[in-house]
Amino acid sequence: MSDVIPSRLRRYCSSRVQEMPDNQIVAVADLARHDASVVRLWIGEGDLPTPDYIKQAAVDALGQDDTRYSYSHGLPELRQALSDYHRRHWQVDVSSDRFCVSIGGMNAVTMAMQAILDEGSEVIMPTPAWPNARQMIEIVGGVNVSVAFDFYPDGRIELDLDKLFATVSDRTRAVFINSPSNPTGWRMPRRDMERLRDFCREKDLWIVADEVYNHFVYQDEGDESEGPAASFLQICEPGDKLLVTNTFSKNWCMTGWRAGWIVYPQGMDQLFARLCQYNTTGVASFIQRACIAALEGGDAFIAEQVERCQASRDILVEGLAALDNVTVFSPQGTFYLFFKVHGLGGSSLDTAKRILREAKVGVAPGSAFGPEGEDYLRICFAIDPALAREALDRLVPFLAALAEASQDVTV
Repeated sequence: MSDVIPSRLRRYCSSRVQEMPDNQIVAVADLARHDASVVRLWIGEGDLPTPDYIKQAAVDALGQDDTRYSYSHGLPELRQALSDYHRRHWQVDVSSDRFCVSIGGMNAVTMAMQAILDEGSEVIMPTPAWPNARQMIEIVGGVNVSVAFDFYPDGRIELDLDKLFATVSDRTRAVFINSPSNPTGWRMPRRDMERLRDFCREKDLWIVADEVYNHFVYQDEGDESEGPAASFLQICEPGDKLLVTNTFSKNWCMTGWRAGWIVYPQGMDQLFARLCQYNTTGVASFIQRACIAALEGGDAFIAEQVERCQASRDILVEGLAALDNVTVFSPQGTFYLFFKVHGLGGSSLDTAKRILREAKVGVAPGSAFGPEGEDYLRICFAIDPALAREALDRLVPFLAALAEASQDVTV
């Protein structure tokens, strides 16, 4: 991607950064950012506003001139609120000195990789996967090693741990697990989490667990599990090589606030304080005050979002599954639906652009999440169920026409 800067400057700029690919989701979104007629399902954020009580906490802090430099790794009150939040939802005791506040979840992933990777260190990652995490491994000098999910015709998605274990080399430093998973909606079973933990202990490897979507889990007929998805913090000891990243963006509709956190092993507080200091010098204090309000008063809002997402998910899954040329992988978690369209007749990026032009629905191309995602599309269903029906009414005729065109070609 060396064409992103003038040719006269290329030799003076980082070759690693020049080789980064463009973000394909942004490439689609840029085509219709100002088109109000488009149903926007391309980017991973809910359509609800940040709750008023969270915004008011920031306003109050600004009114008190809470605008100075603060603790680089987070206000003590916020770190304690994070500890209380984990105890309340996952029944784990994580001391406040194991939390670091970050500029969103992306910064948390960045610091995790900076903390554990050397040049050439390998990180194993199930794919398709969030492109930002894949690229961050490369930016800090690591090597991304992909292990593809297994997609089955009946709509199941599974991760073959034996296949993952077989990719470990003497350069492997970590395994990156995003569960529930963006873009697939896959959720790692607790028994597999325990098996991975045991393997990483034996091989002296890190687990980097991105648990951003752990509240967004759904109940299908016959399911017995309730509540949030399991956390690696529930099955690991304070000294285990475990880094857990999270964000305020999804649970409380705070994508633009840019606040998140990372949980690290006992004894690494000073290291992450340094990383915060030299990366960002910390999150604005008035934003941290809003984050405290979110943690302490936001459980009902999370539950409302999850109920809303389940309704929209069910509408889209049922409608798309009725199409002969679509295989739907019903998400166990997140707020994404990842589905395969047979007979695309072009790349998933080209198809996403066509859907935008012809059906007026913004979707994410599967190839944005790696080559394993080609032939797939992703839609975000953190939307009002009525909007989910409207999106379905637009998508179904387009996808059905694709099927007819594909049949005409093969006849």
